[in-house]
Amino acid sequence: MSQPLSFYAPNIEHLITEDDTPVDNMFSEKQMRLLTEPLYSSWAGPGDDRTFLACANVGVFYIAKNPAIVPDVLLSVDVEASQDILAREHRSYFLWEFGKPPDVVIEIVSNTIGEEDTEKMKKYARMKVTYYVIFDPERHLSREAVRVYRWEEYKYRRQRNSQFPVAKLGLQLWDGEFEGVHTTWLRWVDEDGRRILTGNERAAKEHAEKQTALKEKTMAVKEKDAAVKEKDAALTEKEAALQRAEKMAELLRQLGKDPDAI
Repeated sequence: MSQPLSFYAPNIEHLITEDDTPVDNMFSEKQMRLLTEPLYSSWAGPGDDRTFLACANVGVFYIAKNPAIVPDVLLSVDVEASQDILAREHRSYFLWEFGKPPDVVIEIVSNTIGEEDTEKMKKYARMKVTYYVIFDPERHLSREAVRVYRWEEYKYRRQRNSQFPVAKLGLQLWDGEFEGVHTTWLRWVDEDGRRILTGNERAAKEHAEKQTALKEKTMAVKEKDAAVKEKDAALTEKEAALQRAEKMAELLRQLGKDPDAI
């Protein structure tokens, strides 16, 4: 009987799992959060109770003797983080623990020295990360803001769309405001192209839907009240007409005439 990869976990006492190095700029920090927080706030996962892990700036170890490679954002489906994430053996993404490489890795380019399309690409290819995304908002490395690569036949091949069937997700550029900053961001979308909302966006949407439903309910009540008043007015008019007819009939009888004969 074969053993899981975690059974062969190497000694990791010598590994540096975090060095407290800050991210390079505020845009990158916000962009990383925009690519992780919505998945936990508004995404149910790829379906059928499948689990996922989304991280920003967390080291990935695929060979114990090598230092970690630290993607800006990673997404791995059908895995779960340990409940004891403070334990040394669970602080990073160890391939021998999770049993697979991440499915999607995203690098955010902020200068020309990050080697996102050279050395980092080679490392992710050796790791066999299925999809590698380079987000280059200022076009430091190419004329394209987003490039997507798929690992095939031991190397990365350019993919012309930004869809990831394994996760039932995609990516798109979005011009909008996030945390008070209006610019062009990279956002997750579902299979139908609908943006995966942040927690604040989802709360605002639900509030707006409740307000709309309340207005519709209030309008329906007003319309019902108006219909009742109209019905009451019609009944009142009918009763008044009957009273007038009865008075006329009484007057005719007093004059010695039969009102039914008229």
